[in-house]
Amino acid sequence: MMTEDDRRLLRIAYEEARAGFDEGGCPIGSVLARGGQVVAQGRNQRVQKGDPIAHGEMDALRKAGRQASYRDTVLYTSLSPCMMCSGTIVQFGIPRVVIGDSQNFGGNEDFLRSRGVEVVVADDPDCIALMARFIREKPDLWAEYIAE
Repeated sequence: MMTEDDRRLLRIAYEEARAGFDEGGCPIGSVLARGGQVVAQGRNQRVQKGDPIAHGEMDALRKAGRQASYRDTVLYTSLSPCMMCSGTIVQFGIPRVVIGDSQNFGGNEDFLRSRGVEVVVADDPDCIALMARFIREKPDLWAEYIAE
């Protein structure tokens, strides 16, 4: 179930994704929130920084810095998290993840649910369209991103 906070915070994740796309990178944005307030936001920067693990979720978590606990946070991501990011979600004990797009890339939702994470798939048309455009326009970069 999506709340008004969910829609607002997912929109920020989308704007981060859009900024990454405009920079020539992979358009994935993420927000870590607590109580409806942004703790940190970030975007995929694999291309921009030449860092293979600079995924959108990782960027937001790095920017959040050390947290005493993540058990009262929600992670918003424009695209379904990869296994590395899903593992980090589980490792940090983030209890809820809101995903903008699981159509262009997905598969780890069941893993997250099996570890007790509440997963909400928003099927956000903007997130879906931006990633589809990226895949269409930069298939080689997408293949590198998903290690194909």
